[in-house]
Amino acid sequence: MPTALPSRPVPRLLVLWDLDHTLIETRGLGRALYERAFPAATGAPLATLARVSGRTELDIMADSLRLNNITPTNEIIIRLARALIQTYHDAREELRTIGRALPGAHDTLARLAHHPTVYQSVLTGNLRDVARIKLEVFHLDHYLDLDAGAYGDDDPDRATLVTIAQQRATQRTGVIFSNDAIVLIGDTPKDIEAGLAAGVQVIGVATGNTSTQELQDAGAPHTAANLIECREIINQLIQNNNA
Repeated sequence: MPTALPSRPVPRLLVLWDLDHTLIETRGLGRALYERAFPAATGAPLATLARVSGRTELDIMADSLRLNNITPTNEIIIRLARALIQTYHDAREELRTIGRALPGAHDTLARLAHHPTVYQSVLTGNLRDVARIKLEVFHLDHYLDLDAGAYGDDDPDRATLVTIAQQRATQRTGVIFSNDAIVLIGDTPKDIEAGLAAGVQVIGVATGNTSTQELQDAGAPHTAANLIECREIINQLIQNNNA
C-alpha cells in the first residue's frame, strides 16, 4: 500500500490486525514447522514447544529453548528465527493446502482498503518475514501496508508493538495517529491486554479458541463472533472517528 497521496483523503483511523486465528488459520502446521526448524537451528529435536497463543515470537523462541535445556542466547535465537523463516518459505504450498484465510477475511480487508480514511496494517507476534509469507500465501497482503506494522521480532512485549506500529504508520503516511484513532483487533486475551495497556481502541473477535465472553472478561470494550460482525464494529468506529 503506497503512502497517502495529497489527492486522496488523509487517513484518520489506523486498523491493526492480528494474524493467526484472527485472519488466518494454519490448522496445526505451525507446530510441525517449528519441529522442522528447531533441529536445523540447534542440532537437537524439539521436545517441548512453549505456549504460543497471544505471545510474540521472541518470547516463544526464548521460552522454547529453555524448555529444551538450551540457553537462549542472541546467537541461537537469530539462528532459530532464520530457520523458521526458511521453513515457512519452503512450506508455502503446504501452508496453502492445509491452512486457510478465515471466513470474511478477504471481504472485510477489501472493503476497509477501499475506505478513504482507513489505513490497515498488522500487529502480530509472528516474525516479520513469516507474517509476510502467511499473508502472501492467502492473498491478503495487498490490502495491508506491512511496512507500517509491528512484529514478533521487533520486541518481546506485545503492548510495545502498538507504539512501534503507531510510529511506523506515522512515518508512512505523515499522519499522527492518536490512541483514539488506532483500533487493535485480535482473538486472544493477550491481544486485548496489549491494546488496553497501550491505550488504543480494541476489538476482540472470537474466531480462535477464545469466546466472546472470555474476551469481554479480559476487558475488550468491543467483541465480535466473526469477521463480519467485526467489520460492522469498525464501520461504527469509523463514523465516530469522522464525526
